[in-house]
Amino acid sequence: MPRTPKAASQAPSTMKELKDTLWKAADKLRGSMDASQYKDVILGLVFLKYVSDAFDERRAGIRTELTADGYDDDQIADLIDDTDEYTAQGVFWVPAIARWGFLAENAKGLGPSMNSREKSIGALVDEAMDAVMQANPQLSGTLPRIFNRDSVDQRRLGELIDLFNSARFATQGQGGSDGRRARDLLGEVYEYFLEKFAAAEGKRGGEFYTPAGVVRVLVEMLQPTSGRVYDPACGSGGMFVQAEKFIDAHHGEGSDISVYGQELNERTWRMAKMNLAIHGLTGNLGPRWGDTFARDLHPDLQADYVMANPPFNIKDWARNEEDPRWRFGVPPAGNANYAWIQHILSKLAPAGQAGVVMANGSMSSNSGGEGKMRAEIVEADLVSCMVALPTQLFRSTGIPVCVWFFAKDKGARAGEVLFIDARSLGHMADRAERALSDEDIARIADTFHAWRGLELDAVLGEYSDVSGFCYSASLAEIKAAGYTLTPGRYVGAAESEDDGEPIAEKLARLRVELETQLTESARLAEVVREQLGRVS
Repeated sequence: MPRTPKAASQAPSTMKELKDTLWKAADKLRGSMDASQYKDVILGLVFLKYVSDAFDERRAGIRTELTADGYDDDQIADLIDDTDEYTAQGVFWVPAIARWGFLAENAKGLGPSMNSREKSIGALVDEAMDAVMQANPQLSGTLPRIFNRDSVDQRRLGELIDLFNSARFATQGQGGSDGRRARDLLGEVYEYFLEKFAAAEGKRGGEFYTPAGVVRVLVEMLQPTSGRVYDPACGSGGMFVQAEKFIDAHHGEGSDISVYGQELNERTWRMAKMNLAIHGLTGNLGPRWGDTFARDLHPDLQADYVMANPPFNIKDWARNEEDPRWRFGVPPAGNANYAWIQHILSKLAPAGQAGVVMANGSMSSNSGGEGKMRAEIVEADLVSCMVALPTQLFRSTGIPVCVWFFAKDKGARAGEVLFIDARSLGHMADRAERALSDEDIARIADTFHAWRGLELDAVLGEYSDVSGFCYSASLAEIKAAGYTLTPGRYVGAAESEDDGEPIAEKLARLRVELETQLTESARLAEVVREQLGRVS
């Protein structure tokens, strides 16, 4: 087997440095490629690096296990290529021509292995993608084969593959045989790249990427520890990945959930399949991409959890007035918001729960019969919680958003809806985008759990309304408000802190301060006029 050369430069010492280094290097490859092709090239390389690293770790683990059991070198050589030893541990079988060591050796034309002397590195990577898909039928048609095109700079592609060797530093010498460390490392890099591509592509990026903070609100509130998890507009699979992380944090296994999804865009569907694979999740995303409204790929699914961020306010959608999913009324042709809501409701198992990100207009709109549909959904007691989120969470849109939470069985909270106004939470991560902190997400989720009387790790205190933040409303109150579900309508204004100063005295003091400031302002204006007169 070819020897893997050392990385050309010193390996980054932290995960942040690693991600930043890889992104800067990858950005040099942009060249003449359009954004979507560039994204496919980079994410395809990250995926190939992941499957190769996971394979190498499992291979080393098998060798260690067989040696400990007393097998000699000849016996080990016969057994180490048993594909079942890899696939049984959730590790993809990687043929020799697709292993990273071979590609790295030939990245700059360093070796003649396997008659590759006359082939470009792009051709070798395309062959590697073919080999991985042939060896693992579940990946068939998923991986990109675009590395040998004229638009891909072969020299820079070789340099990038060489640099990607530094991603191995975090797993060397740490043991492990199931590919988990490689998965965690490259999984983080993959998610980082998805986020960077989404930011770079603006509105288009929002079609495949939901900000991690928004996804975590859904996951932390729903707590999907086991069962069937469904996303009808799954994008690059972020909901599923966060669900797996939640389970891992609560000492579960990713295999405790069964993943189902559907995605309309072909490239995004491929990204989702790679994202699930790189995080060790086996998901059913259908045999191909497809429109959820035109052809539901999971018609008989009854999900325990539905988490979704469908596209907002779609005007051109596959509307069929006879569709049995429209239990609460036929959605208007000019807006698919209530089509998504009703589709999601149709997918819930008897004890199922759902969280769906929607444009704020969905909470109060009465056009196209939406008000009547909303009233019927409320009266069916399916809405468990409404959360108004801060602005600027999505770089791709300035539309304010909310999250609807549904539950088929609300338990002791039947006949009530919890309203949470979280618009004041979050901080500006940069000049264009707001982010929710861990504390923000915990405050929202803990409030909901206390209201429901649910919590995985600890017993929370009893729920109580908090002015300006949360309020538990009865269905009668919601009916009296015309079935408007905007949290601000119910939570009221936040209580101001009582500083002990009598109101009359405070008003008198503020009046004096204001008059003083106005006087000073007038004085400064006169000084400015005098200076301007001197200049003229």
